[in-house]
Amino acid sequence: MKLREITDCIEAFAPLAYQESYDNAGLICGNKNMDITSALICIDSTEEVIDEAIELGCNLVIAHHPIVFKGLKKFNGANYVERVIIKAIQHNVAIYAAHTNLDNVHNGVNAKIAQKLGLVNCRVLSPQKNILKKLITFCPSDKAENVRKALFEAGAGGIGKYDECSFNSEGFGTFRAGKGTNPFVGEIGKQHKELEQRIETVFPTYLESKVLKALFSSHPYEEVAYDIYNLNNEVNTLGAGMIGELENDLKEEAFLAFVKEKMHAFGIRYTALRNKPIKKVAICGGSGSFLLEEAIKAGADIFVSADFKYHQFFDAENRIVIADIGHYESEQYTMELFSDLLKENFNTFALHLSKINTNPINYL
Repeated sequence: MKLREITDCIEAFAPLAYQESYDNAGLICGNKNMDITSALICIDSTEEVIDEAIELGCNLVIAHHPIVFKGLKKFNGANYVERVIIKAIQHNVAIYAAHTNLDNVHNGVNAKIAQKLGLVNCRVLSPQKNILKKLITFCPSDKAENVRKALFEAGAGGIGKYDECSFNSEGFGTFRAGKGTNPFVGEIGKQHKELEQRIETVFPTYLESKVLKALFSSHPYEEVAYDIYNLNNEVNTLGAGMIGELENDLKEEAFLAFVKEKMHAFGIRYTALRNKPIKKVAICGGSGSFLLEEAIKAGADIFVSADFKYHQFFDAENRIVIADIGHYESEQYTMELFSDLLKENFNTFALHLSKINTNPINYL
């Protein structure tokens, strides 16, 4: 199949617009029109992983972490990033990464961790704002259904886990067509009164051009009246981290041992225990220390994440237990996430999970 089909599938699940500003998710190297025979899924597209892909006959590597985070000025193999890109190009292997966009969707990386830990009643820990807009337009009543359908197909109308959401009210619109116009209804030079529907719906900001194209192509009027407003609403299906609950309380030591087993952690760095049962659990795959205050405000008993610095452990202040399980350990199940998604959409496509442990940290 074409590479474009695979990237479109991943980006429909985790749109690139939802990655953080510092990130570089997307197609790192390769051509979206190239034919893909099979893919290798990994956390990091290291040199060893590219060798593994070549050996398996895979011409696509799907990684969680982008191998390139900043611009490359030279390609002489001076570092591992350059060597990976050179080898991938030489062997016609495409590299694709879905990183913080996959972290930020509600059914992404953190949902997979929550599943592994058996958490229930899960929600996004720190929902994003300012990513929605509202469209209001006016359309002849007998054409409104066609316009709504086109807007929904373009991605408008999603609120949480609901779609095709809109509000509609009926009234009369007036207009007078000027010289040189070609009005759908009414006569040139005469004011016309038309029974119309006011259609209101929301859409993600990144889909604005697609939604407007759908509006203009489906609307019968020569001049389409519409308004767009920025919304400050929190989107509870998008954002950083996740919080959920254990079905049954566990003692702190028992829960830490449970996490160590389920996340295959070689060791857990944690703050002083509070001698309180663990019920509410906050999680964040990768570097999650920036969410500590959010976890505390949400009433979490423990925050499971990675990459806490020495002085950041003091910030727990006996209000929560911090459990740092390691960056790689917290994101390892991302490979399963990719695999499940692609198998669901392409059940005959050849997929391989990398057997290379790319964790750069070793434990004694």
